[in-house]
Amino acid sequence: MKIEDAKILLVDDDTVMRMFVVNLLSRLGAHHIQEAADGQQGLQLASNFNPDIVLSDIHMSPMDGLEFVKRLRTHAVLALRKIPVILMSADSSGQMPNDWVPLGISGYIIKPPVLSVLNVKLEHALKFR
Repeated sequence: MKIEDAKILLVDDDTVMRMFVVNLLSRLGAHHIQEAADGQQGLQLASNFNPDIVLSDIHMSPMDGLEFVKRLRTHAVLALRKIPVILMSADSSGQMPNDWVPLGISGYIIKPPVLSVLNVKLEHALKFR
């Protein structure tokens, strides 16, 4: 699947970061983007929007990104359980912790994302969609 055709759900509590990422996604040709301000809103939008991929911040309140992914992976709708998720964080370690493996995380991006890195991560995750 191409980025241009993908339905992308962006979950981040920082309004400015969401605007920045939406701008990058638009530059990559994405047309179908929905935004959520936290994990709870992300779950509600995922149920209605049925995204092809999710970009989610890790540190949010009241529901953080990891709890969001855990709930997505156990969602009543089977199709939502399999959505590729790329996590984003300002933590620059660049390493995905081992406890993320069971969650089926498709990638990790350091914020603010760089256009070329975002492109590569999205293309990789969407290959299997």
